[in-house]
Amino acid sequence: MAKIIPVIMCGGSGTRVWPESRESLPKQFIPLIGDRSTFQSILKVVGDGEIFEKPVVITNFDYRFRVAEQLNEIDAGATILLEPERRDSAAAVGAAAAWAAARDPKAVVAILAADHVFKDEKGFARLCAQAGRAAEAGEIVTFGVTPDHPATGYGYIHPGEALASDPKVRRVERFVEKPDEERAKTFIENGYLWNSGNFVFRADVMLDELKSFEPKIAAAAAEAVALAKDDLGFLVLDRDAFAQAPRTSIDYAVMERTKRAAVLEANVGWSDVGQWSTVWRLSPQDADGNSLRGRAVALDSSNVLVRSDDHLVAVIGLDNVIVVATGDAVLVADQAQSDKVKQLVERLKAENFPEATRHSRMYRPWGYYQSIDKGGRYQVKRIVVRPGGKLSLQKHYHRAEHWIVVCGAAEVTLNGEVRLIHENESIYLPIGSSHRLCNPGKIDLELIEVQTGSYLGEDDIVRIEDVYNRT
Repeated sequence: MAKIIPVIMCGGSGTRVWPESRESLPKQFIPLIGDRSTFQSILKVVGDGEIFEKPVVITNFDYRFRVAEQLNEIDAGATILLEPERRDSAAAVGAAAAWAAARDPKAVVAILAADHVFKDEKGFARLCAQAGRAAEAGEIVTFGVTPDHPATGYGYIHPGEALASDPKVRRVERFVEKPDEERAKTFIENGYLWNSGNFVFRADVMLDELKSFEPKIAAAAAEAVALAKDDLGFLVLDRDAFAQAPRTSIDYAVMERTKRAAVLEANVGWSDVGQWSTVWRLSPQDADGNSLRGRAVALDSSNVLVRSDDHLVAVIGLDNVIVVATGDAVLVADQAQSDKVKQLVERLKAENFPEATRHSRMYRPWGYYQSIDKGGRYQVKRIVVRPGGKLSLQKHYHRAEHWIVVCGAAEVTLNGEVRLIHENESIYLPIGSSHRLCNPGKIDLELIEVQTGSYLGEDDIVRIEDVYNRT
């Protein structure tokens, strides 16, 4: 069998595990379980060169440099396809199939979610190979998981008769959307499986099914790939073509309508890490069932999840409670109602809380900045620039800036003059001056930025020149 092309879908916003996960840095890039992010964990799964080709990652412009950085952190390579706008999963899968078909129409593709985890990673890789053999014969094989409780947050699959080519792969009788608890119990009694949302197919088969059921999506995806252009090592799908794809999921577009759907049972410790109660279940716990991470203490408590990297968080006499503290937000929730976090985030958005979508630490292609303090006419930030990183040449109409170097060396361009600023030195940047910050050294450059002025918004940046092609 030819090797499988693993395609990792990496564009979700992960609002159900707020406040750690937000649109500016979603859950797939956060080490929710263990020391690696879930994105890095799935990259390890597909690292078996006997089974998989080099992976393909589909993401959007906002996350492209974060994807590249996390690949570098684990010394992994990938082809990165960029969606010019979000069109839901059907268009993304269509683009992946079209990209693979351009190499080989019969290429076998595995669609994998960046926010899922598998306890038995090697076992899942072997199942991908097994599914790949069925996919070579023209099946679209999804992975089903034997339920261990009547979950209402997952879709279900009713497996039918076994395929002649592999009795462990069974025809899908039907897909069922998220049920209530009573229906979920009935499904479990009747042998239904959870729908993991990961699946394997041959590129030409998926494109044929899309052409049959959703011809506009098939045409838009094919044209977007054909007209794609390279930008700083990313392959950018054509915006005008991709925008023609209707917004719908691959489940609705193909999986629930095709006669080719098959299911392979995958009991390898799968979880979609979809909410905080799942994070608690998958995390190490003490004798009382408490999972504590960071600066956290629990007294006379049981089955609590407490996470805090900045502030000390102490809980007393609590049961089945979630407490998650970040630098700018705190969540306290009943474990049984952790599925309502998404609703909470929608309310925070409606009430214009910036914490709903943005972290105090904002990642950029050159490093990151973090807000430390803010007043009516001033703001203090911590800025970290990676070695070789370079901010855009820019100016501001409403604020002046003062940079104090804490660690490393800063190469500063100010109105055309280049200066080297060392530790414990500073430089003043007047309103309207053109300036650029660069790290020419071999260690991180860390500095404190003090902004003063009548308007301190991030949109008061006029980029004159930018190596990252931002506007």
